[in-house]
Amino acid sequence: MSVKDSLRRTKFKLKHDFFTIENIVLVAAIVLCLVWTYQSIAAMSRNWGLSETLMREKRQLELLNIEVETAELENEYYKSEEYQELLARKLLDKKLNGENMVVMPENSVAAKTKYKIEAVEAEERELSNFEKWMMYLFPNI
Repeated sequence: MSVKDSLRRTKFKLKHDFFTIENIVLVAAIVLCLVWTYQSIAAMSRNWGLSETLMREKRQLELLNIEVETAELENEYYKSEEYQELLARKLLDKKLNGENMVVMPENSVAAKTKYKIEAVEAEERELSNFEKWMMYLFPNI
């Protein structure tokens, strides 16, 4: 058998076994399905990205609205008589009739170190695993 005959047989098999109408339609359908799937995934990805951007912008708008409301409330507070009275007391050392100033003595050394000693004692004592769980689950007990 010669090379020429072998090529003719291969050509015949390809033409009659592989390149039939059914196979060509099947391949075209598979290619169309793959293209459609790719385009669908690309569209969903684009829509997801746009929705995320929209949500981020909405959150930013809400935050800015809250900041504007806060600024308006602060302006109202600064215009109030209570704030002006507190500011006058603080900056100008003003007081109402009948008010007295009380000067408290400095804390003693024992008072300053009381909580530090208790904290050190609590750290020094090693808790068991059960005690740690009980403290975690029931912190008020």
